Amino acid sequence: MSNKRRDRSIYVETTIRTDLDTLWNYTQIPSKHVQWDMRFTAIEYLPRRSEEEIQRFHYQTRIGFGLAIAGTGATRAGWLEKEERQSRLSTLSFSSEQKLSLISKGRGYWQYTERGEDVIFLTRYDYKTRFGAAGKAFDRLLFRPLFGWATAWSFDVLKIWLEQHIPPAATIQRALIHYVSLALLAVLWLYQGIVPKLLYPETGELAQLQASGLFSGWEEQALVFLGLGEVALAIIWVVFHRFSMIYCLQLTMLLLLPTIALANSPELLQASYNPATITLPMIGLCFAAWRTFNGLPDASRGLRKPKVKA
Repeated sequence: MSNKRRDRSIYVETTIRTDLDTLWNYTQIPSKHVQWDMRFTAIEYLPRRSEEEIQRFHYQTRIGFGLAIAGTGATRAGWLEKEERQSRLSTLSFSSEQKLSLISKGRGYWQYTERGEDVIFLTRYDYKTRFGAAGKAFDRLLFRPLFGWATAWSFDVLKIWLEQHIPPAATIQRALIHYVSLALLAVLWLYQGIVPKLLYPETGELAQLQASGLFSGWEEQALVFLGLGEVALAIIWVVFHRFSMIYCLQLTMLLLLPTIALANSPELLQASYNPATITLPMIGLCFAAWRTFNGLPDASRGLRKPKVKA
């Protein structure tokens, strides 16, 4: 791999508290590999005559809408330090003949290095694209960063599996529940802040604030302030969702705002869409996100560039 290609190649490194043999099995056995690696949905090793022969395989990745990318590859394994046997390498080449596939062919490696009770697990790979200049631009701007993120995220799923003994299916389900709850609650905060408060205050929000008597003569300014505050809360929620304090803030706001509104205007409960019908689902989403924020895979935990040697 030339220096120019190395600059473009995808690199991910993580440290896992396990032994080399265990990590090797969880990454080299196809039935285990596809459980944690979101880049593949199926890997099938082809028969070979001896262990010294290159291992060839077929792979498939479902991309949604009933479509899948399929291809072939070959891998070879060996020890880097034959006497101490502390580091192992698995080289890989892959290609796809499907015109739908942005990747035409590529190559890379996995490296495993024991360090005490840990194993440093890293990969570096690169590939060539189809569709000429348009394919290269799409790869540089979107596909390659997303593919690198998926690799790092998958490595962290593997790390959780081996260190915390939580199967990838459970980890992925937890992440799905968390991020769906996170997104829905953020959308609701944005909607509540922008639509009824900033864009269309005359539809009822302004009248409710006037009826409360809390900001006599300053209702319009207060409504703008509340709208901007809810927009800011949505952004803070998304950025800091991995911190426990954000859930305390969310629940405080979700309980405080409707309590103030109902205390001053109890008749709001008679409306079809009242503070309770909005707040209770939001509390449920906040609770679901709170129950699932621990143990989430995190792509940022892995190194994305090799360590610079002093």
